[in-house]
Amino acid sequence: MKIDSIIKTFDSKTILHDIFLSCGKGEIIGLLGSNGTGKSTLLKIVFGSINADQKHIKVKEKLIRNVFENNGIIKYLPQFPFLPSHIKVKNIIYSFCDKEKSKFLSNHPLVNPFLNSKPNQLSGGQKRIIEILLIIYSNAEYILLDEPFKNIDLIHIPELKNYIIAESKNKGIIITDHNYTEILDIATRTILLYNGSVKQVKNQDDLKFFKYIK
Repeated sequence: MKIDSIIKTFDSKTILHDIFLSCGKGEIIGLLGSNGTGKSTLLKIVFGSINADQKHIKVKEKLIRNVFENNGIIKYLPQFPFLPSHIKVKNIIYSFCDKEKSKFLSNHPLVNPFLNSKPNQLSGGQKRIIEILLIIYSNAEYILLDEPFKNIDLIHIPELKNYIIAESKNKGIIITDHNYTEILDIATRTILLYNGSVKQVKNQDDLKFFKYIK
């Protein structure tokens, strides 16, 4: 996937300026940036759920202009809950996934105990885990994860990171999180949104240079 020439302005302020990045299968691209730098906005533009002033996104030389044209090629995990609150988890899974993936997720140890529960009966962390697994185990070729570890108990994060790494063998993944150590730990490449553009970073020293951390 090639993401090129993205420009986005809000109220005459340019949030993203001529953004370029690529993500191939087998890659986990870490996306870092301070609050308000446009991380979530960039992911939504790539997915196609919001418009940009300018953008050029290609997958296999096919131009992706909006969410209706990506045809399941790209799946997006937003920051905020998306599960229907009054439908049983097992029914959500079967409406979201094909038969094979539905069976797999229904038997998954982090999902199986909640099959007959509705999302409004679950904790924020339990819902988030189900959302992550629905997205990463989808048939999409590219996955966008916006703060996937939000509200999740620390004990589950290493396991979820391992699932993401395993799925990246057949997918391209872009992931953002406020905890930069989680990103540096699993990303094959990391970029920082800085003053509306992207900077390649490799370690904490680079993050200090750009004043992302002290």
